[in-house]
Amino acid sequence: MKIIGTPIDGVEIIETTPIADQRGSFARWFCAKKLEPVLKGRSIVQINHSRTAKVGSIRGMHFQKPPHGEMKFVRCIRGKVWDVALDMREGSPTFLKWHAVELTPKNGLLLAIPERCAHGFQVLEPDSELLYLHTAYYEPSSEGGVHFADPLIMIDWPLPPADVSERDSSHPPLTRSFGGI
Repeated sequence: MKIIGTPIDGVEIIETTPIADQRGSFARWFCAKKLEPVLKGRSIVQINHSRTAKVGSIRGMHFQKPPHGEMKFVRCIRGKVWDVALDMREGSPTFLKWHAVELTPKNGLLLAIPERCAHGFQVLEPDSELLYLHTAYYEPSSEGGVHFADPLIMIDWPLPPADVSERDSSHPPLTRSFGGI
């Protein structure tokens, strides 16, 4: 496992190297010991899975507010997605900046997204599936979101949005006075 930094503090790309032979391949997808520099004492407490059928679909931008903030590790296990982390941290030098990476089973990348950062993705291949590892339990009263097309953020989605949930479409726009979470 190799940890690769991004312009946003705490958003990390974890590169895994599969071992291949005539039978197929093997890869370590998660190792708390190797990822301790990213985990910093946190533990994985919940694992989620999503499948999104339609190319161009967007899920996000989601986060959990304190005191139920969560770090997420996201991996694409089928298809291809353009995965985005958005810094929502008050006082951060990269506040309201985003970083995106293409996730596929072939490239084997894992994206680590810290607390107080929003997460979303756009599907680039049909029937794409993601596996999420979380450091906090889901708490409905703490869920939050940012509109995927918020003009303060200007995420440059690779495809026109094709399918967005009512919930994700209804997040109000951020204002210049938004102080972060």
